[in-house]
Amino acid sequence: QVQLVESGGGLVQAGGSLRLSCTASGRTFSTYAMGWFRQAPGKEREFVAAISWSARATYYADSVKGRFTISRDNAKNTVYLQMNSLKPEDTAVYYCAARGSSVVSTTGLAYDYWGQGTQVTVSS
Repeated sequence: QVQLVESGGGLVQAGGSLRLSCTASGRTFSTYAMGWFRQAPGKEREFVAAISWSARATYYADSVKGRFTISRDNAKNTVYLQMNSLKPEDTAVYYCAARGSSVVSTTGLAYDYWGQGTQVTVSS
């Protein structure tokens, strides 16, 4: 069993930055592919970014490419999402997810564990 706890959300003006963190319990964190997803009010959950267990492979949604960076520190059981040049359309609840596989996926159904989410609000 893996428990995920996100932090770092908040209110920021358009053009600003935030860094989300997701800390995992369990000894096998380093073997898990990790992902970030988001869900805006009235919309379906969507993929944001993912990273392989070794951090050698990263994937991004087109909407965040060049603005967001996913990274991980396996020694700290933590994955990060650095969000720069934020836009009002980035407003959503952001969820961290862990996949019991070293293979990265951009599909939410492929992930086994989810955090409780952290709210990100970008004002115009």
